[in-house]
Amino acid sequence: MIELPVTESQERQRKPKWLKVKLPTGENYRMVRELVDQHKLHTICESGNCPNMGECWGEGTATFMILGNVCTRSCSFCAVATGRPTELDLEEPFRVAEAIKLMGVKHAVITSVNRDELADRGAAIWNRTVTEVKRLSPQTTIETLIPDVKSNWDALEMMISPGQEVVSHNMETVKRLYRLVRPQAKYERSLEQIKRTKDYGKRTKSGVMLGLGESAEEVYEIMDDLVANGCEILTLGQYLQPTRMHLDVQEYVTPEMFDHYREIGLSKGFLYVESGPLVRSSYHAERHVF
Repeated sequence: MIELPVTESQERQRKPKWLKVKLPTGENYRMVRELVDQHKLHTICESGNCPNMGECWGEGTATFMILGNVCTRSCSFCAVATGRPTELDLEEPFRVAEAIKLMGVKHAVITSVNRDELADRGAAIWNRTVTEVKRLSPQTTIETLIPDVKSNWDALEMMISPGQEVVSHNMETVKRLYRLVRPQAKYERSLEQIKRTKDYGKRTKSGVMLGLGESAEEVYEIMDDLVANGCEILTLGQYLQPTRMHLDVQEYVTPEMFDHYREIGLSKGFLYVESGPLVRSSYHAERHVF
């Protein structure tokens, strides 16, 4: 077991014992590593410095990130590179589908960077990727964790129409902190995107990071807003500062508080709440298809 690396600003706090992860090892981990490299794929596991990469890859699963690994957004919490993307790989959907088939996964998670410079926000690549995965692996269920389409509802429909079972769009933080954490996003717009996804007939999911300075009352408020807009599944996890250039951790939320939030969320009407310090959007995603 090793502790997650921390920045100087976090060293002033005693690192909680529950924030520990296993080193990536094992045959399944090596198999996923080789497939990702062989097919020249991006994963949010690596780009987002996910603490669960060893566990998930060791179980033969990974969250694939399409549309390159450079994002047009500059969110204050995210480790993915920011800039003007130059990559638009029309063969990527086929490589992702082939890798998922070779892995033999029962449930696949696909996400992407924001591609605001594209008129369709990357929707055509999204549609083709899900279509190809379903063609090569018809028994595989799919969750797509999609970006903010900036009210391009035609693009949204193209993204969510090809047959995935779960569509996720992360709120990331409470309303008061939105401009600080997601300066190019809007709280109400993300809620509307979730509502439109639900109205389209998809199972809906969202994720929120804790430890950025939010109050319990604000967490309850975003739960209410999500339920009111048709969100069925909620993930809650601890924010961890990826580099010194990103927002500081304001609080390490205890496992007991995460358990409390799980119970509150279920009482408010969510069908499933995944809540814990190391929970991320795609953690145990296979449980969310029911």
